[in-house]
Amino acid sequence: MSTTRARTYPFNAGEGLDLDPLYAQLRAEEPLSRVQLPHGEPAWLATRYEDARTVLGDPRFSRAAVVHHDEPRTRPKQRNDGLLAMDPPDHTRLRRLVAKAFTARRVERLRPRTQEIADGLVSRMRAAGPPADLVEDFALPLPITVICELLGVPFADRDDFRTWSDAFVSTTLLTAAQVEDHMERMFDYIAGLIQQRRAEPADDLISGLVEARDQQDRLTEREMVVLASGILVAGHETTASQIPNFVHVLLDNPEQCAALRADPALIPAAVEELMRFVPLGAGAGQARYAAEDVQLGGVTVRAGEAVLVSTGSANRDEQAFPEPERFDVHREGPSHLGFGHGPHHCLGAQLARMELQVALATLLDQLPGMRVGGPVEWKSGLAVRSPRRMPLTWQAA
Repeated sequence: MSTTRARTYPFNAGEGLDLDPLYAQLRAEEPLSRVQLPHGEPAWLATRYEDARTVLGDPRFSRAAVVHHDEPRTRPKQRNDGLLAMDPPDHTRLRRLVAKAFTARRVERLRPRTQEIADGLVSRMRAAGPPADLVEDFALPLPITVICELLGVPFADRDDFRTWSDAFVSTTLLTAAQVEDHMERMFDYIAGLIQQRRAEPADDLISGLVEARDQQDRLTEREMVVLASGILVAGHETTASQIPNFVHVLLDNPEQCAALRADPALIPAAVEELMRFVPLGAGAGQARYAAEDVQLGGVTVRAGEAVLVSTGSANRDEQAFPEPERFDVHREGPSHLGFGHGPHHCLGAQLARMELQVALATLLDQLPGMRVGGPVEWKSGLAVRSPRRMPLTWQAA
């Protein structure tokens, strides 16, 4: 284990979307540096694009190994279940069970329904008149409705989902006991839905998991509960956070916003650029452990050492993206790491892309003169950065 002094991590402030300037310094001078999170052992932090891709995609770096270590983390309790703590082939086995629900073709079939939901939400915002809260009135209900319909979960329970999602991404917002209580409540809730689908199967993802469990023995009962719970949270949390983040960036860049209004065909490219530009995470998470000695970023990562990846820093790497601090909806170049890379590349990336495209297109088209209408309240104590409340106003008819 290296004896190099470890910097306190994460670097970013909890509010706003700025990337700490220390990342740029590290990319230039110390691309692999030692950091210490609030809990767990010290780790290496990868800040450059190519190093990040290596750690995320190279089988010499393991996620499953976290069960044998005191994983660096921001929360007191370490959790080692679910897809995120697996390597192939177990990871592949479970991922394949749900991957077909998130293919590009399947997701495109959901676009008309997603558009219908978005239109309805904006119509209610317009009818009530400005200002509206972009988070409560649009950003949360849109992806929650979509993932509930896909999984087969009652939308009426959405307030519980929000509480459970905060528990999933809590760093200091909740105590360890509160996090554990909320997560067990969610697992119990999903287990109850599974029993309902056993009695009355439906055309939804939970029913498909039940069939894979009961008729094909392809996953355990616990794996099914944890997998469905993770999909429920991840299936809306990132999109619900990124919609106000993206709108915030667009309104801060009026010339780019005007370009999208003038040419809506640019919106898919804009979503990709926003995924690159917006550092959603407050820091890096999900350490990988070196299975053998690996040369990375000019140092030797010894077998058994942990490596964290800052995708926010990697997405601003000057060696990968010309003028990386500039937001440009016309940008071309390498793929961003906003959805990760390698075996753990975001399972719902295609769904998130579609929802974000629909969200931006609908807001830009139906809310002329859209602008922030009051102080933005930012989330705190969570692993993700996003407004908790974002007043929005527009030119009312």
